[in-house]
Amino acid sequence: MRRPLDLVYMTHLRRFLIGLWVLAFLGAASFAQESEFALEPVADGFERPLLATHAGDGSGRLFVVEQGGQIHIVQDGARLDEPFLNVGDLITTGGNEQGLLGLAFHPDYPVNGQLYLYYTAPGGDSVIANYQVSDDPNVADEASGRELLRFAQPYSNHNGGHLAFGPDGMLYVGTGDGGSGGDPENSGQSLDTYLGKLLRLDVDSGEPYAVPADNPFVDDDAVLDEIWAYGLRNPWRFSFDRDTGDLFIGDVGQNAVEEISFQAASSTGGENYGWNMVEGDRCFRDGCDLASFTAPILTYDHSQGRSVTGGYVYRGADVPALQGRYLYADLNGNIWAAELQGDSWTAELASASGLTVTSFGEDEAGELYLTDFASGTVYKFAPN
Repeated sequence: MRRPLDLVYMTHLRRFLIGLWVLAFLGAASFAQESEFALEPVADGFERPLLATHAGDGSGRLFVVEQGGQIHIVQDGARLDEPFLNVGDLITTGGNEQGLLGLAFHPDYPVNGQLYLYYTAPGGDSVIANYQVSDDPNVADEASGRELLRFAQPYSNHNGGHLAFGPDGMLYVGTGDGGSGGDPENSGQSLDTYLGKLLRLDVDSGEPYAVPADNPFVDDDAVLDEIWAYGLRNPWRFSFDRDTGDLFIGDVGQNAVEEISFQAASSTGGENYGWNMVEGDRCFRDGCDLASFTAPILTYDHSQGRSVTGGYVYRGADVPALQGRYLYADLNGNIWAAELQGDSWTAELASASGLTVTSFGEDEAGELYLTDFASGTVYKFAPN
């Protein structure tokens, strides 16, 4: 009596397992179709890498910034033995968010050999400094360093740290709100401090720099002239779309919401992105009026991740499916791809990479990279 039941059971079990196999196969095929890129290791062995960028000099080199103060060159897929620059003696990494945080090459670097750093000095001050390449193109002149701007940080976290040249040739600097939690100094909304701001400097004029005459607050004695936009909490990586000139800012949230803020290329500056009255698309403090601030174009809450890393609009050729889409990530490795649909931006999760993403990078051709803090590896976005 049991044998027929066993046969019936086995028949149904076999059909069930075959069904599962078919579903798994179709699911895997669907996933393969939907996965629009792979992440290929380019170079490893870095210690706490925070940025990968290029010099715009036609060399094809990548420059990888380590939090501890060294900048390394990757050429033809290999890391050179000698650092390009080491400012370890000038910085502190006492706080998790301190150290050598940013690097930008002058748009005329092939002619003038000028580069700019953002780092945390002993004592906690944030410093913007200028360096010159030496006669050896793979080594910067450490003795050439000079400070352009220094400002105090009341706490060890929220140092910001990114800087980049815009399409207008000006140097943009993203600063954090000074730290602690909830912006106790009210830096984001205070216009008499460099903290919680996007600054805009003319490094080709004045000594050590000039304030651009078209900065939005130059005629207001109560506002620091260098301020271009404000209301930022801790902008961790921003970028200009190399095709449109639009600016995208990844701004780290407090307890609930991460955000991507936006500034159109046609902007004349002065945007107030809302912090510390607003966190993402929500009021953070009583009495806030969301409509009075420049709203983010993209947000996600902490059920999806936390600590956003701003990225780039993809303008390369290797991964056509990403063309024109804005890539950004989370510290836990989630990578989103966003695109403009009508008047609003929509994003989809493009990869749950599992990497500790601290920065994106772009090479001269517009191909994208990211740095993995945990493994010390630089990855490149490539066709799947």
